[in-house]
Amino acid sequence: MSGILKKVRKAFTPGEGKKSEDGRDQWPSRAGFLLASMGGAIGQGNIIRYPSQVFNNIGLQWFIPYLLSIFILAIPGLILEVAIGQAYRGGAVAAYNKMNRRMRGVGLASVMVSAVVVVYFAVILVWIMIYFRHSFTNPLPWTGRTEEFYYQQVLRQVDPIGGEIGPNGVESFVNYPGRGMIGESVGWSAFIWFCVFLCMFNGVGITGRAAYFTMAAPIFMTIVLLGRCCSLENAGRGIRLYFASWDSDNLASGRLWQTACGQVFFSTGVGFGYYIAYASYNSTWANAVQDATIIVCSNCAFETIAAFAVFGVVGYLDINPSNTPRLGAFEIGFLTYPAAIVAMPGANFWAVLFFLTLLLLGISSTYPMLDVVVTGVMDRYGHKLPRPLVAAVLVVVAFLISLMYCSEFGYYLLDGVDRWINNLALVFVVWSELALSTTIYRFKDVFTQTGKPAFAFWNGGYFLGQICGVAVGHHVSGGVGAGVGCGIFVLGGSIALVVGKTPTAPAPRFWNKNALLKRFWFLAFYSGNQLRRDLNVIVATGKNWSIPIFWSPMVRYISAPILFIVYSLAYPEFWTLRNDPVYVFGFILAHSCLVFAVLSLVLPKYFDVFVPMHRLDDGKRLAAPGVNANLLEGELDNSAETGSSRSPPPDKSSSASKSSNVEVTGEKP
Repeated sequence: MSGILKKVRKAFTPGEGKKSEDGRDQWPSRAGFLLASMGGAIGQGNIIRYPSQVFNNIGLQWFIPYLLSIFILAIPGLILEVAIGQAYRGGAVAAYNKMNRRMRGVGLASVMVSAVVVVYFAVILVWIMIYFRHSFTNPLPWTGRTEEFYYQQVLRQVDPIGGEIGPNGVESFVNYPGRGMIGESVGWSAFIWFCVFLCMFNGVGITGRAAYFTMAAPIFMTIVLLGRCCSLENAGRGIRLYFASWDSDNLASGRLWQTACGQVFFSTGVGFGYYIAYASYNSTWANAVQDATIIVCSNCAFETIAAFAVFGVVGYLDINPSNTPRLGAFEIGFLTYPAAIVAMPGANFWAVLFFLTLLLLGISSTYPMLDVVVTGVMDRYGHKLPRPLVAAVLVVVAFLISLMYCSEFGYYLLDGVDRWINNLALVFVVWSELALSTTIYRFKDVFTQTGKPAFAFWNGGYFLGQICGVAVGHHVSGGVGAGVGCGIFVLGGSIALVVGKTPTAPAPRFWNKNALLKRFWFLAFYSGNQLRRDLNVIVATGKNWSIPIFWSPMVRYISAPILFIVYSLAYPEFWTLRNDPVYVFGFILAHSCLVFAVLSLVLPKYFDVFVPMHRLDDGKRLAAPGVNANLLEGELDNSAETGSSRSPPPDKSSSASKSSNVEVTGEKP
């Protein structure tokens, strides 16, 4: 018996795991990394949120903006995060610090978003556990009273007293009389956090093993549910709504494009930082681009296929957009599905299977978010603190903070925080990642070639055009806003081309024909393209996929502006909710994440405390336009001593010729 217990203990608490060449922990296998990363993306939202969005925009036309968003937003953003995590060997803060010290705040904002979301996300799992517990009762306790059970026995929320907004502003604020704690929710919350701790306390060794269960089991269960729901009476009626209808008028609706863009963005999980953290535990030479593509495509394939189960239920219940108001994610998961399960033979079995699937998918999305914070702490203090202690302390702190969501107004508070964290903070973080990484990476190279005034005019037009464009678009019209934004960008770019110096370093083929084209190349494309080339030195070795040449212009001039438009759409909604304290709290909390990203641009030295001491100077590089930077340890010292750079042969996108004015351009604090 003791031998069996030892084997069980060894299986769940691995000792010293694999190490990378630089001594960093490493995933036991590529499958462990992929499954854990997929777990961060694939959650209960794929089963309940995605179908609700499709139902509200029913028809095959949904897939046009959906697929475009996958290729324009999800895959490019994830390639960036996985590549820098793997190449720069650190969590979000350390990785962005190595890209440029002024991007430390972007990494910190990413960590903060994960820290805020993971706290209330765990409470949704509490509601699932309450349903799971009652699923063993025969008959099911929500039989004939689905809404009453959900609102009175699961949420147990006390209705707020409405406020009023008059013509002169807020006349009275919404009041929440219910402030007591819900005992059952507190108990299940402790259980959920204990499960999360078990999945990640000992590093990627235990996380990789946990991912095999928390991902593989729900996939199998989803297949079983899919078969059952699609075999229900009249299930075909709902499936035809999903995959055999077309509404060309809806394709012209801005709401459809906004919803599809938001679904892909939030479902993929770019911006939370866990892809950067998890990729940092990869082998330095892993196939990052292929991994990123697999994760995105797996996530989207899962939710697309799993939706057939929901639409089987929709047909079974004879629900369609003409006789049912717009459905939210919680309505699908806690009202529509339970109502259908009641009418199925063997209702208890299907209820247990459904809520267990949601629970495991939820846990697989919870521990990656907490791992973002743990990785940040370990990067900074890992030489002093053991990981299990850090994980335990953070789990306890997260549990204590989550208690406010276990109160009689917790549901309303969760909605208030979730709305602004997702719609404002998360979108802004990813926009910052894409826009800033292609602006300030090795920007001193651009200084030496075109001059600071040209750099300022070009990028001033780029950012000011986006800001003024969306502002005018909201107050006048979208067309006018687009015209204003493009006009400002063209004006700033034109001035930059006129006042810029003629670059001395060569540009790629076409751009090297004359001085004007060379200026345009360095101002418009150099930083993003050089980031791509420098990352490919690490992630594109051997037969690995490389970051394609079109990646950098796409993320800078297509993906980033689209995200800024999506970001701006959240502000008008706040104006109608400004008398509700929970929404005001969420709005302020979201902007606290934004503040860090902005402050680090102008005051990077004040963020030194968040960066590992031995990596404070990681962002320093040689000014050598067109030369690949060797990202391996010690490159800067070697280059400074010899005056050269050990870089690979030039690729097709840029010349590797060295500039005659090579100098160390690390910024002073």
